[in-house]
Amino acid sequence: MLYFSADNPKVITSPLYDLVNDIFMQGYEGVIIDEIHYASEWSIHLKALYDDFPNKKIWVSDSSSLVLRTGTGDLSRRYVPIRMPLMSFREYMHLETGEKYDKYNIGDTLLPVQPDAELLNHFRNYRSHGTRPFYQENNFEARYMAIIDKILSNDIPFFLPSISDNNLRVMRAIIGTLSDSSVPRVQVSSLCSDWGIGAEKLYQLIFIMENVELLRVIRLQNDTKARSVGAKMLFADPCAYMVLDAHQDTEREAYVVNCLTQAGYSVSAMRNEKEGDYIAALGKNSITLEVGGKSKKPKNADYVLRDNTDYPAGNAIPLWLLGMMW
Repeated sequence: MLYFSADNPKVITSPLYDLVNDIFMQGYEGVIIDEIHYASEWSIHLKALYDDFPNKKIWVSDSSSLVLRTGTGDLSRRYVPIRMPLMSFREYMHLETGEKYDKYNIGDTLLPVQPDAELLNHFRNYRSHGTRPFYQENNFEARYMAIIDKILSNDIPFFLPSISDNNLRVMRAIIGTLSDSSVPRVQVSSLCSDWGIGAEKLYQLIFIMENVELLRVIRLQNDTKARSVGAKMLFADPCAYMVLDAHQDTEREAYVVNCLTQAGYSVSAMRNEKEGDYIAALGKNSITLEVGGKSKKPKNADYVLRDNTDYPAGNAIPLWLLGMMW
């Protein structure tokens, strides 16, 4: 198979169908095309290639699932979508130690691994840089900031063609506000006033930032409002808090929500904070959760998710164990 990136200036001006047709004519069994959204009318060309070359393999990838969703109509029944999640602590441990560990499910009595000082040290490192495997290439913070810049400057404009420089500055302001505040939310009226934009445009920007997985908006239980900044707004990748030198109490919540989300749970904020922080639903079943430090009480929640705890105890679950859920 031959790999190429569709944003390469040597190929960006060539029709995708013609380029891949030539590759197949040279005897390759398939192609791997990265940054597919840079190719003009990419989904139409892929449909034709799929139909004309049924025995060839065609893999395409992009940094945002949004761009692949835009081609669903053209590619109906012709492709299998595969989402690459952030790396779990279980996967991080495999890279670091070579060991393979079973997944953990909330309520399991058998642990996938017995905790010790080495594991907890790995977990501290994972919390700072372990969600993306390029941490092994060093310069993690610089590489991470380059990802944020690429998403804002290159990816998002593909989905909001009318986006202005001021809109890009607003999105950076949202990131800055969340990194500087101990309260994981933004004030709509304040941002609109400071940046001279309407509320509708601000909601649109937050929606797109959520869909490209820069942010994760946590809505109140049973909240169906289309226009909302939610009860809490967190960075989708918990490592962003370290990179941006953001508030670490909020990082804990972002880590928990990320673990639950990657494991398939739908997470909402509880309306009565005296009962707990979150309600997590998986299918028809749901559990309530309280999140905090090593002495955090469960309130009336089913489980308390504690920092700095080695072993599960009663309804208390250590945070490192959540990282083994996917």
